[in-house]
Amino acid sequence: MNDSARLLKQFGLRPKKSLGQNFLIDNRALDKIVRAADVTTDDVVLEIGPGLGSLTQHLAAIARRVIAVEIDSHLIPVLHSQLADWTNVEIVQGDILKIDPATLLREATTYKVVANIPYYITSGIIRHLLEAAIKPSLMVLTIQQEVAERIIAQPDDMNLLAVSVQFYGSPRIVTNIQAGAFYPAPEVDSAVVRIDLDAKPRVAVKSVDTFFSVVKAGFSQKRKQIHNSLVGGLGKPREEIDRLLQAGNIDPKRRAETLTLEEWAGLANLVDQGSGIGK
Repeated sequence: MNDSARLLKQFGLRPKKSLGQNFLIDNRALDKIVRAADVTTDDVVLEIGPGLGSLTQHLAAIARRVIAVEIDSHLIPVLHSQLADWTNVEIVQGDILKIDPATLLREATTYKVVANIPYYITSGIIRHLLEAAIKPSLMVLTIQQEVAERIIAQPDDMNLLAVSVQFYGSPRIVTNIQAGAFYPAPEVDSAVVRIDLDAKPRVAVKSVDTFFSVVKAGFSQKRKQIHNSLVGGLGKPREEIDRLLQAGNIDPKRRAETLTLEEWAGLANLVDQGSGIGK
């Protein structure tokens, strides 16, 4: 029985599939994540999903302060037990999607995010943090390998998640983690993605809401030509959509996955000028 299994048994707990609980138990992998985040003694780190506290301890050994937000209330006693000796760790029970990071930071004006998050909330967490009043300077996410590859995709293989992340920053895969490094072992391997964030979006748009309305509409019908997807997604006449595409120098027969970030931004700005979508 490994240490994580023993710890769970001690507290009468089992990993919850509904929360995607796969606890990272490989110390080499944990060290790689800390290095990927370039953690220093000056850093405030927001850790999402600390689980049993293994990564939290590695972060606390270097960072000035670690704020660990755990949604599962049953794991809070475990975390307090495991982190009792670390005075620079604050444990918060709650759903990060319902928490404004600014309320956790106190005097800090900059912070880094480290998270081991399941697929089903990956995009939600990313956008929640990237649209926060105080954005992190960088994010290091341990996620499914397939999701990591989607995040770093380029035209002609773009997707909604890639556009959403790349609108705010530059993602790259820094290392891979085998399924056996987790307890219980998931069915697929994982990857660690680092997202370096810019002070403002990487492309200029009149309205962030319009930008995402247009992008979501464009990807609403997979593998369809862009003019068909936008007609259905935005609920506008075909003639109006084709005029917008023509003004943006975008072939209406192209597919959403081929468009660049700059083309999406240009199209969103044209929509803002004309129809007011997203206002």
